[in-house]
Amino acid sequence: MNQIEPAQADPVRLEIFKHLFAAIPEEMGAVLRRASFSPNIKERLDFSCALFDSQARMVAQAAHIPVHLGAMPISVRSARDAFMTSSGEPDLLPGDVIILNDPYLGGSHLPDITLVSPVFIPGESETPRLFGFAASRAHHADVGGMKPGSMPIATELIQEGVVIPPIKILRAGQINRDAWDLLLANVRTPEERAGDLHAQLAANRRGVARYKEMVSRYGARQLEFYSGELMAYTERLARSLIRSLPEGRYEFEDFLDGDGISAGPIPIRVTLTIERDRAVVDFSRSAPQQRGSVNAVYAITLSAVAYVFRSLLGLDVPNNAGAMVPIKVIAPLGSVVNARRLAPVAGGNVETSQRITDVLLGALAKALPDRIPAASQGTMNNTLIGGMDPRHDPPRPFTYYETIAGGMGGHASGEGMRACHSHMTNTRNTPVEALEYAYPILVERYEIRRGTGGAGRHRGGDGLRRDIRLLAEAEASLITDRRDRGPYGLQGGAPGAPGENWVLRGGEWTTVSAKGSFDLQPGDVLSVRTPGGGGWGEPE
Repeated sequence: MNQIEPAQADPVRLEIFKHLFAAIPEEMGAVLRRASFSPNIKERLDFSCALFDSQARMVAQAAHIPVHLGAMPISVRSARDAFMTSSGEPDLLPGDVIILNDPYLGGSHLPDITLVSPVFIPGESETPRLFGFAASRAHHADVGGMKPGSMPIATELIQEGVVIPPIKILRAGQINRDAWDLLLANVRTPEERAGDLHAQLAANRRGVARYKEMVSRYGARQLEFYSGELMAYTERLARSLIRSLPEGRYEFEDFLDGDGISAGPIPIRVTLTIERDRAVVDFSRSAPQQRGSVNAVYAITLSAVAYVFRSLLGLDVPNNAGAMVPIKVIAPLGSVVNARRLAPVAGGNVETSQRITDVLLGALAKALPDRIPAASQGTMNNTLIGGMDPRHDPPRPFTYYETIAGGMGGHASGEGMRACHSHMTNTRNTPVEALEYAYPILVERYEIRRGTGGAGRHRGGDGLRRDIRLLAEAEASLITDRRDRGPYGLQGGAPGAPGENWVLRGGEWTTVSAKGSFDLQPGDVLSVRTPGGGGWGEPE
């Protein structure tokens, strides 16, 4: 393909460029995984990568974590805007890398650290011109705060960890040592954090290099033209999808168990309005923001909505900014789906995002009864354990973080899948061997919770049970949900079984609340038992 001046989009070239753009964040993800230190990134693949144009519009994303990718465009825009001069020129140089995790600037929660690398190409008179950005986001197992793992039941944001506004972590390719040292001085596992940050830097370097190679081969004008055409193409497909929905107003509500401080339930309500080729998703009747950390920032609510509509579009549609153009999201400031600054948000990213997804799917089920599945487990079952690892001399700090799979909802075509991650988390199972190698724990039981899927013509998938025996004194935190009520069924199907949390100490089992922190002694067993999915259809 020669460097040409495009007059109009060629369908063959459009398809070729769709895959060329998409291949770059996929390759970035492969680099990040191979270079990372922590099991959370290397094994669970808790990271995401994407490409953006010079206006911070998403050009392509890899098939990584939905809750990351829908929110990342706001982070990239915040990073870009933080370094724009009054004349409208970027105060950036080739080799610069911006770091941030501020949830109120497009972050998801503090452990998710985003690195944004500007991509420069030769401009007029060989002056570098900003062409776009390569970005990666990864969940770091600890970023400081009041509890190991940085996801406590907090009452304000700063209790959850170190807040990083957009700053340059690299300047012209050289580490900003002051910022680097300050960040690592505020985490419990600095060596692991440094290793994972270097892995992100390597992924971003690969993204920048591949982006520049595309410019060199095909020309900047052709790439800009086809990235714009791909966004327009995705927008047309999104509008076509919305036009195919019956016009009307659809409502649904569901609940979070609580926020870990006050008793629930916490309602999340949506009103979905379909009119011609536009959709309005209105969360105005949802609960106000909470004292505990289940608050979602606007970027997370936007991310959940983007995920639901993107799922309806199909696999062949390009993943870019065009998908959300015909969709308006209303989330009042000060609500649990758009919290005010300094409210704690660690659980909003992982739990409230799941419930937002559930209520929007529930509303869509009224418009598309044969296409929408019953509710999946609706929680990420966040499990965090931290302490000192006595297997080293001297003992070293460790922080273990994992989300645990559960059941998916039944659907018109069949039963829900068992024991898998669903909706806003797209991570993998962490192998038992990797956990026991990295941390002072033994996984004594890991099995499917038979019969926990909801009954129906098509049953919901079953949840999991994971029992972890501690080999050292530690502190644990849980942010889980669907413990008070199971995931809903649809079209006459029964709800799935709720999840359960237990601790075995001295031969006696005791229940543990859905959200909270507690001490564990050597020999104690923490048992996390995840919900089953809802059933679909009247049982035969």
